[in-house]
Amino acid sequence: MAYGYWKMGIGDRESVFHLFFRKKPFQGNFAIAAGLETAISFIRDFHFDPSDLAYLETLTGADEKPLFDLSFLDYLSKFRFTCDVDAMLEGTPAFPYEPLLRVQGPLIQAQLLESPLLNLINFPTLIATKAARITWAARPDPVVEFGVRRAQGIDGALTAARSAYIGGCHATSNVLAGKLFGIPVKGTHAHSWIMAFEDEEKAFEAYAETMPDNCLFLVDTYDSIVGVKKAIAVAKRSNVKMLGVRLDSGDLAHLSIEIRKLLNKAGFPDCKIMASNELDEQLITDLKHQGAKINLWGVGTNLVTGKDQPALDGVYKLSAIRAEDGTWENKIKISEQRVKVTTPGILQVRRYSDGRGNVADMIYDLRTPQEPEALIIDPLDPSSRKLVTHKMLYQDLLVPILRKGEQVMALPSLAENRERTGRLLDEFAPTIRRFLYPQFYFVGLEKHLYETKINLINAVAGTDV
Repeated sequence: MAYGYWKMGIGDRESVFHLFFRKKPFQGNFAIAAGLETAISFIRDFHFDPSDLAYLETLTGADEKPLFDLSFLDYLSKFRFTCDVDAMLEGTPAFPYEPLLRVQGPLIQAQLLESPLLNLINFPTLIATKAARITWAARPDPVVEFGVRRAQGIDGALTAARSAYIGGCHATSNVLAGKLFGIPVKGTHAHSWIMAFEDEEKAFEAYAETMPDNCLFLVDTYDSIVGVKKAIAVAKRSNVKMLGVRLDSGDLAHLSIEIRKLLNKAGFPDCKIMASNELDEQLITDLKHQGAKINLWGVGTNLVTGKDQPALDGVYKLSAIRAEDGTWENKIKISEQRVKVTTPGILQVRRYSDGRGNVADMIYDLRTPQEPEALIIDPLDPSSRKLVTHKMLYQDLLVPILRKGEQVMALPSLAENRERTGRLLDEFAPTIRRFLYPQFYFVGLEKHLYETKINLINAVAGTDV
């Protein structure tokens, strides 16, 4: 496509693309934006090195002739991005059809970003969302991301660890992620540690000697209750600080209640009980309802793989292009499926609050002056409308990150992104955050933008307005 734009002489026409998702992930209500820092780093560092150009020169078409002109490859050798990028900061709750990111610049440049941006934003956003749900279920208990062994490759494990931290996890078992991103690292020994020694008690003694101030014993290798009794005996005899015990199998609710009694009776009321074993937000919620005495959670596979929804359906669509006379032409994709009809324009997202919490999000065109009062229309159900007034507070969510390819905003730290997730989610009613069948949160198009969209649909379809 980039070659075609170059060959047709339209590669430098100014264009606008938006990245957004259509479906609510995990049957919930929202997603947590993530991946921006990596995406911006990619854009700023993007170039074609000699080996890239040499490879492209070897590609051939169906006629077995070179696919690209040498003059195009020469053009690519000097290629640098000069686009503007506006985006939601990582940790921002977002809803379907809201742009997570807007790219404005030469058509050939903006087009080349489609696959990279979707790759760099979709998966992190999915995992940050899953982590936000899991940590919400576990609150106020801490959650450790335990998924490196089940993640899709080293890159998947690292991205998942970073994204899970943005979503609210307190630490990771992935030491490389700790080194690269500054995430706190936590972990325990495995069952193999117990099995490597003559018996369970000797294994605990060896671990206590190795980690006297960081003892968290995995007690379910043979018998969880017996294992806890042995851990207590070792802790008393060795005079070490027993931080906790970990359960990785069995009836977690029943075992944790019995283990809590044993720990309290033995004089270890502050000793934590950690649970792992295929946990997710639903199971954590159920365990809490059953009165489980777990106060530390290790969540792996279901978190880092987004197991119940392994992909976010993010898309990247052209919405406007500047004509030769300098005016903007709105662009729209039509589909028999209403959910796949795109929104034209140069879009921004405005979030309204009544002072007690968020009440609605409005997608609007930056070229349309906004009045103190606005009517928001649900594009999938035009009868559903909401009026926002001058009495409401609001914030525009897409903020300038790049201008002409140069970074104009220092991106927040990972810790700041994590804090933003919790703080902004607290601005929504708990019913909106419900895991299943959450309360409806109003997101729609500003009235003039809605009318523009309908008129463009009719024009493309060849019908009267």
